[in-house]
Amino acid sequence: MATLTVPQEVPSPTEDSETLRKAFHGWGTDEKAVIQVLGHRNARQRKIIRDTYQELYNQSLIDSLHSELSGDFGRAVILWTYDPAERDARLVNKALKSKKIGINELKVIVEISCASSPHHLLAVRKCYSFLFECSLEEDIIHEAPPSVKKILVGLVSSFRFDGAVVDLDVADDEASKLQETVALKQLDQDIVVWILSTRNVFQLKATFESYHKKYGNFLEEDIKDYGNGLLASLVTIVIRCVISPEKHFAGVIKDAVAGWGTDEDALTRAIVSRAEIDLMKVKEAYLEMNKTSLDNAVKDDTSRDYGAFLMALLGQ
Repeated sequence: MATLTVPQEVPSPTEDSETLRKAFHGWGTDEKAVIQVLGHRNARQRKIIRDTYQELYNQSLIDSLHSELSGDFGRAVILWTYDPAERDARLVNKALKSKKIGINELKVIVEISCASSPHHLLAVRKCYSFLFECSLEEDIIHEAPPSVKKILVGLVSSFRFDGAVVDLDVADDEASKLQETVALKQLDQDIVVWILSTRNVFQLKATFESYHKKYGNFLEEDIKDYGNGLLASLVTIVIRCVISPEKHFAGVIKDAVAGWGTDEDALTRAIVSRAEIDLMKVKEAYLEMNKTSLDNAVKDDTSRDYGAFLMALLGQ
């Protein structure tokens, strides 16, 4: 369930382009006009606006946004304005090119692999190759820590069946195989990679349920005994993204606003990437987990145009 709100009567792409052009001219930028247009258009409409703006002014809308906007607000608006596949390709590339790659960077790859449709993942891979002149798999092999390369390549390379097909006998068998690898503390075995990267989401959920029934613990709980290493943390995120993407992203937002300061990059990523997918469910999960609303958490930790833009995507 998306939170994005689009007016019943949407101005033409030409009108929207003209509104944005006027917002960029003169002294300063009319940020409210930018939010009013881009913060209330879906992905298809934003693409048409980008194309129309280019035709009218012989200039990229993205380039104009880079020139006129700055800070967290500018980064959020630009991420949102990109085509979703290009946005995610750029997010993955940024994560892989970080000076230090840890679980916070690697979870971006897991989210796109396990909390998105197979068709979206394929679009991201195609876009990645076009933008960066190499495959996503190549960059993972070159940049990712050794302990997680195998599973990351498996996750991004797979095209899962996108249907609710479940074989309970297979679920029971693969639950046993996962238990063996966890008991031996060998999460890097090929069978683990194969199960997590190729089975459809419904089959995986059945496997995780079978594991819980047979062994009394949830799989992610037993993985904690594997240690606090990067691979164990990554596999745990894979499981959480498969079981409940909304709870995963509610946790991402909670971590982003907790304590002193705000992790604006994580907060922006979570809201921008889910606003047209399931952000309403994320809001429900956040309320259940934290006994306070996600809207209030965002209001308390953001301000000015950046906060206003995120609130627009949240449905305000």
